[in-house]
Amino acid sequence: MMKMDAQAQHRWLRQFEGEWTCRSEAVTAAGKDEACWTGRETVRALGELWTLFEGDGDAFEGVRPRTLMTLGFDPSRGERGLFVGSWVGSMMATLWTYEGALDESAQALTLDTEGPDFKSGGRIARYRDVVALHGPDERTLSSFMQDADGNWIPVMRLRYLRAIAER
Repeated sequence: MMKMDAQAQHRWLRQFEGEWTCRSEAVTAAGKDEACWTGRETVRALGELWTLFEGDGDAFEGVRPRTLMTLGFDPSRGERGLFVGSWVGSMMATLWTYEGALDESAQALTLDTEGPDFKSGGRIARYRDVVALHGPDERTLSSFMQDADGNWIPVMRLRYLRAIAER
């Protein structure tokens, strides 16, 4: 067994642990956000090296979305290491795998992946998910797809608020 000690990047992910509520905002072609669904997310550690994000949403278009994202940091990937992870959702058969980096301010984690282009069937598109911190109790996840011309098109945005226990 290979034992690895947690690094600063692993510890950075630990700040997400806890209970969150979320609201999805789909981005239309006109640039207007429309509320799609709401849900909850439980974030917990898997040892010291992995963080699990387990989501459970309200029914939307007849489907109750359940999601699981894993995030960690692999120091052997690239020159400085990369954040790595995966995402699956009960509403689709695609396993999304992530690689990404934290910005210099340590407020935004950009994760790159590839998957089906939902707008034009058959093409594999590049996607970019950006997890941005807006304080200890608020974060967003903004998803973008690269179109055939190389432009990054907003797909959706999730706003998360930490669920504060009633006192």
